[in-house]
Amino acid sequence: MKYLSFDLEATGLEEDALIIEFAMIPFCSDTKTMEHSLAKQFFVQCPTFEELKPNLNQWVVENNETLIRKANSEGVTMDEFKQIMQDYVDSKEVKEYFGNERIVLFGKSISAIDLPFLNRDLGWEWMNKNFHHRNLDLSCYTLGLIDMGLLEKGMDSGNKLMEFLSMGDVAHTALEDAVNTAQMYFHLLDKFKK
Repeated sequence: MKYLSFDLEATGLEEDALIIEFAMIPFCSDTKTMEHSLAKQFFVQCPTFEELKPNLNQWVVENNETLIRKANSEGVTMDEFKQIMQDYVDSKEVKEYFGNERIVLFGKSISAIDLPFLNRDLGWEWMNKNFHHRNLDLSCYTLGLIDMGLLEKGMDSGNKLMEFLSMGDVAHTALEDAVNTAQMYFHLLDKFKK
């Protein structure tokens, strides 16, 4: 099956947090290959770090200052973000890759953070028109493997799963995380295919 692995970075996990970086890459679970020619990454405009800092949580202040500064100086507006996404899903190459089917989104913990942010910022109707109502969330998948006794408790954490699979550390940049999440899925499919 083919999926669009995506990840976003934000100014936090709070309901009013802002998307500051977005990336996506299509992949096929049958061949365990990613279509790097269709990968896309960009920053999304936000206020300055100084404006945001009083309301940011400490982890974001310590780890995402550079991303916030890039988003502020290099980011596209929300209208441009939506147009980039529309052009992407309408492109001949993407349509051919997905066989003119609605795209199934894939990512880590997308049900909790990423999809609510995209529904809020791009609009529920737009999301529903362009993407399948089903999605594949790696965290949910790993919770099922934990319930079956195939993974130890805690492996739904990206850091712990990356360590378990000998893949290094979570990058916390959107494109690397989108790629790594797909690679984790490939490893789990190989590990538990029987």
